[in-house]
Amino acid sequence: MFSGLPQTTLKHLRQNAEGVFLYLENMTKNVSGIFSRTELLMGSDFMDRIGRVRVIVFGVGGVGSWCVDSLVRSGVQHITIVDCDVVSITNVNRQLMATSKTVGMVKVDALKSHLLEINPDVNVVALQRVYNKENAGEFCLESYDYIVDAIDSLKDKISLILHATRLMKENPRIKFFSSMGAALRTNPFAVSKAEFWEVKGDPLARMLRKRFKSMGEYPSHKFICVYSTELPRENKGDAVPEDAPLGLGTQKHINGTMSHVTIMFGTALAGLIVNDIDNLLTSQDA
Repeated sequence: MFSGLPQTTLKHLRQNAEGVFLYLENMTKNVSGIFSRTELLMGSDFMDRIGRVRVIVFGVGGVGSWCVDSLVRSGVQHITIVDCDVVSITNVNRQLMATSKTVGMVKVDALKSHLLEINPDVNVVALQRVYNKENAGEFCLESYDYIVDAIDSLKDKISLILHATRLMKENPRIKFFSSMGAALRTNPFAVSKAEFWEVKGDPLARMLRKRFKSMGEYPSHKFICVYSTELPRENKGDAVPEDAPLGLGTQKHINGTMSHVTIMFGTALAGLIVNDIDNLLTSQDA
């Protein structure tokens, strides 16, 4: 095939091929090295399983962005991130991908770039979209193993809870986890988990339950929430809500938030998925 080419050209091609091979070999070693400490703790079966699950996270703000980061660092290889907003200067105090350099960028795009720096092989689908009742079917949630709700909008959160729990009832393979309110808290040690109807002292959970009652429509399946047992504080400052819609988002009520609390919420959500995968493997071995 290459017999008619000059020796210098053949030598060049051979060197390039060797270079490409070494590059790919090193990339493979680097990617496997990323998860060496995880595999040391959790085992190869866990790494195989977490690499095959499909996760979708709605809302990648102060809670969702840290959840996604933790999942990818844990070995998740297939993840979809959904958020309609762009990075605002007021996001920098708590959102993973928000820095002075990323202000104005689409949130999911900025987060995807960050995730690819962690693992160049991770499959990230970034959707700059709003989830709502009208477009719920377009997300094909039945194709995912784990659905994570980190949405701020009450109306859209209700729609996602109803949709996801219907799918849970129809297919036990699908798991759904939801974040309650992380704003107005300062105690990271108060972050906990509970089944939705057992969440205590959280105004968002109370509001959701009240809305379900008024609608006469309820979640079809029990689901676990991450929440704080700390009672919400009151805002002491008079900060201007600079989160006005720079992108496709809508103005929402603004409350003060601390990163050490939202990080706990996000990593706790990721932990629910990690532990669920581990528990499933343990039960199979029993």
